[in-house]
Amino acid sequence: MPVVPVHSPKGQLSRVPYLPGLDGMRALAVGAVMVYHANHDWLPGGFLGVEVFFVISGYLITLLLLGEEERAGHIDLKAFWTRRFRRLLPALLTMLGLLSVFMAVTRDKAMGRTRGDFVAGFPFYASNWYQIWVGQGYTATESFVPLRHLWSLAVEEQFYLVWPLLMVLLLRSRDRGGQVRLGLRLAGIAGGIAVLTGLLYAGGDIDTSCSAGQMNGYWKLFGRCISTNDFLYLSSITRAGGILLGAALAMLWRPAAITRSRVAGRGSAITLVGLGGLAVIGALVATMYLQETGENFGFRFNPWLFRGGLLLTGLATLAVITAVTHHGSPIGRWLGNPVLNWIGTRSYGLYLYHWPVYQIIRRQAGLALSPAQFVGAMAITVPLTEASYRFVETPIRQGRLGSWWSRVRTDGRSLVGVAAAATLVVFGGVSVATARNRCVGEVECSLEAARNSTPPANPGGPPTADTAAGGTEPTAPPGSAATPGTVTSGGTSNTPTTKQVPYVAFGESVMAGAVTQLRAGGGLVVAQEGLQAPALIAKLRQVLATGEIGRRTPVAIHIGTNGTVSADSLEQIMALLPTQPVAVLTVKAPKSWIAGNNQRIRALPDTHRNVTVVDWATEAAKVKLCKDKVHISCNTAAAQEYANLVFRGLGLDRLVTQ
Repeated sequence: MPVVPVHSPKGQLSRVPYLPGLDGMRALAVGAVMVYHANHDWLPGGFLGVEVFFVISGYLITLLLLGEEERAGHIDLKAFWTRRFRRLLPALLTMLGLLSVFMAVTRDKAMGRTRGDFVAGFPFYASNWYQIWVGQGYTATESFVPLRHLWSLAVEEQFYLVWPLLMVLLLRSRDRGGQVRLGLRLAGIAGGIAVLTGLLYAGGDIDTSCSAGQMNGYWKLFGRCISTNDFLYLSSITRAGGILLGAALAMLWRPAAITRSRVAGRGSAITLVGLGGLAVIGALVATMYLQETGENFGFRFNPWLFRGGLLLTGLATLAVITAVTHHGSPIGRWLGNPVLNWIGTRSYGLYLYHWPVYQIIRRQAGLALSPAQFVGAMAITVPLTEASYRFVETPIRQGRLGSWWSRVRTDGRSLVGVAAAATLVVFGGVSVATARNRCVGEVECSLEAARNSTPPANPGGPPTADTAAGGTEPTAPPGSAATPGTVTSGGTSNTPTTKQVPYVAFGESVMAGAVTQLRAGGGLVVAQEGLQAPALIAKLRQVLATGEIGRRTPVAIHIGTNGTVSADSLEQIMALLPTQPVAVLTVKAPKSWIAGNNQRIRALPDTHRNVTVVDWATEAAKVKLCKDKVHISCNTAAAQEYANLVFRGLGLDRLVTQ
């Protein structure tokens, strides 16, 4: 219920007291996020801590703007933005400077790939929009992405830029009693955003990349594929709901007014409300996962998150804030204890530094930290955060930069140290700005080398369906139609055909690592990074339409490393190859869907007499894989052994090379 003050001395009601319980809430939120980023299995919904931050920010910033407008009669936009910049920019620039120097010295190959992240993070405060545009979703796995976490800071920074302007307009048109109505309208807008998010949410299985036949979960914008659910998760528009909920509460529940309102003596009831909010947040953080393996292929996002989960988190956060800001509730004292208060006051720095430290330790996004690695990461993150808080953030926020500089200028050693630090930062910044965009990571670089060094199959012959490690799409020759309707039951086309190849292999990036060895006998290899079952079926139909696969042409299939392959997908593949000898490889990767895929693959010979299972899952343990324990592209001997297994499975022992 809105607070109705009994009396309202203007100066006292506009005052925003320090509320240590809010810092305690920040501490719990940042702790949940850091645990989630370390290992999703430890706290599946830890990412919801960001939504808690959004609600708190909306509440506090709106309180401050309301207080200033009541005291001074207007909002000083320049002063507000100056305070925000002093609070946020010093630590951000320090982190970016340290990271640029570190990368220039130890990770120079990754600098070109991260240049866009640096620019989007500062000066444009647009990391979330940049990640949406380039397809770098929150759950995407990349070789080295030390600035992915800046998306949430971008949302808040955009709020700090826009919200004061809107507040000036909203408060100017406010009439008597209009503040309550304004708060209710803001809450209604937040609810509308939640409804819109639920309506736009893309359910079902989503492929890792979009194509003409796999557009579920993607929008096409200026020729680019935009992930629908990544947009909903990252965009400032759809994530404004939590911020607006906090702003709405600030209109209705002001700390100074509570002590003079009708709810002043209802501390026990408010405590129950706060405890209920904490319980709901705890349950959501423990259970509300973001993404899981698809039922048939790819992955799928949690529908409950986008259809009410974020809104419920925001409402539960409001419940806790009401208790924290009520003088009669002990929750504010509980959450404001010295430990949580220390963490909360440094939550910005902890969030800012923990993710780059995690990335430096694990070298690749998507890999879980071990408990020992997590402890090591904290041993680095906490001192960095404390140093930033004491020597960068606090002095600048308190306006002590001028006096510090005066002391430095009169101390020769300090001046030399500052000059050396500035030189290093300039060196790092220039290095990032001028770095070439190169491959990053053992697997990506080895696949790129294989793609660049592989000669076209059938040189001088007719067009073929070669796709090596993410190359071109299979194409049909003139006069043919690469559609399912042109494929007969025998697997040939009704249109003129090209010369049939001795064998064909379809697969993912594991197969792409052995593309040179597999082509040694003149066969056709269609291998693409991230390939999943629907796309493989489409490619198989295209190649069948060219006539390069005859009724007895041996075909190898390697699918299932990147996501679930359902029994229905395997049946579709087998239906397209009813007479051809087919060798299907089992899969190996540290993923949850691997066991189920292998079970379905190993069962194929029971119902399809033309199928031979090649047990790569077992044989892979006998060769030296890449560091990710999945790929073979970085080891020629492993690639040759893989090719030998395929040849044996196809009955082409004459092509086996030792």
